[in-house]
Amino acid sequence: MHPIIALWAVPRSTSTAFEWMMRQRGDLDCLHEPFGEAWYQGEEPLWQRYKPGDKITPGLTLESTWQDIKQRADAGPVFIKDFPHYINHLWDQEFLSHFTHAFLIRDPALTITSMFDKWPDFDEGEVGFPEQRALFDLIYAINGRVPPVFDSDDLLENPQRMVAQFCSAVGIDFMPDALSWEAGADTNQYSWWDGGSFHQNLRESTGLKKQQRRYVDIDATPLRVQQVYRRMKPHYERLYHHRVKPS
Repeated sequence: MHPIIALWAVPRSTSTAFEWMMRQRGDLDCLHEPFGEAWYQGEEPLWQRYKPGDKITPGLTLESTWQDIKQRADAGPVFIKDFPHYINHLWDQEFLSHFTHAFLIRDPALTITSMFDKWPDFDEGEVGFPEQRALFDLIYAINGRVPPVFDSDDLLENPQRMVAQFCSAVGIDFMPDALSWEAGADTNQYSWWDGGSFHQNLRESTGLKKQQRRYVDIDATPLRVQQVYRRMKPHYERLYHHRVKPS
């Protein structure tokens, strides 16, 4: 089996832009949140806000998704960007041993306000920070070494340096040309959620760089959202302490 490089992120963490950069390389079979599609839209949806009548895909399950990923890895190297909270019940040493792990983090003040803008009724279980920390801690304990962690701000401020360090950490060649692309990215062919409605910034982008924020500050959100932020912040800080720094 070829390597399966997994970037474990949280929603609204610049992870799709990172995935888009990985697609520009042309040497990896890149998958957009494959476990998430089953979690949200599989034949037995697991997300907290599911209600009868929402879209489902018969035959799509977390198990069928995992079999598909392994079959792809039999043919060649695979890159997935996904969120740990979709599959925390699957974590065991055998399952995790199939991946080359890396983590992408972002300040929850930024991710949560972005989620609130898209989904004002988001459930706390969709935010993802506790599971991301738990997976980090588990992999750290199993392997006896810190898995590589990259912060979104570092990535966007120092894309050449940080992507080069990511490539070194996961054992692939650094391809500088992949860091830029033409505007108008067609995410519809990859994004399974609502025609790619979450990815407008990516469509307007031409590379990994800071984008103008369009969301309210966390202090201007409802009390419920601020409480979620306060509960998520320690999990983010745990991983931030171990992040790979620009060098």
